[in-house]
Amino acid sequence: MKHSLALFILMLTIGCGQKNKKTESPNRIESVEVIDSIVVDSVPKKVEPQLKTFDGLADTTFVRLEDFSKDFAYDLRYATENNFLKAKVYDCAECYTRVKTAKALIAANKDFLKEGVKIKFYDCYRPNSVQYKMWEIVPNPQYVANPDKGSIHNKGGAVDITLVDLEGNELDMGTDFDFFGKRAYHDNMDLPQNILDNRKLLKETMEAHGFWSIRTEWWHYNLSAGSNDKVANFKWDCPE
Repeated sequence: MKHSLALFILMLTIGCGQKNKKTESPNRIESVEVIDSIVVDSVPKKVEPQLKTFDGLADTTFVRLEDFSKDFAYDLRYATENNFLKAKVYDCAECYTRVKTAKALIAANKDFLKEGVKIKFYDCYRPNSVQYKMWEIVPNPQYVANPDKGSIHNKGGAVDITLVDLEGNELDMGTDFDFFGKRAYHDNMDLPQNILDNRKLLKETMEAHGFWSIRTEWWHYNLSAGSNDKVANFKWDCPE
């Protein structure tokens, strides 16, 4: 009897073991936790500096135009020897104007951009000390304003400009900047039609925003509201 009971228990144990083995799946797949990976660019992206606003600035404050708009082009000739003086008279190239001039220029440029062009600067505010330097090189009031009296450039209300397309190509205005001759006159109609059209676009748009021109220089524009400002000798800092 004892032997029969022991045999029964042994058979039951073996049977349960085989049953447990049958319940295990031979192709059991273990779960794998997948963690999303993020690829981080090792090259830091260049962050464009945020533009400044005119909030709280008086109309007569001098400002750096590039701090308020990135939609202009520059070729500031008096910071090079590529000018009628054949001399560099600015320590470095910067375009400063008074706030009211800057506002009018940005407004005018918005209209130009609608036509697929934009303003390019040859000269902006000019310190009176530079006016004296220019006078020493070319003491001729036909070309250089007498520094004792000063020019509207010295007041921060005048700019010398042209137009370029959105790829930076200059529109044909008939002459280079600072060409002193009848071909540069606004009232010279003996020019190809495309040149007359380009000058007309420049002149009419600038006049619509409060600027007036000089008959003998297609590139020169004065802000009417800046005519009575004082001659200044503010000097901008140059990068070391």
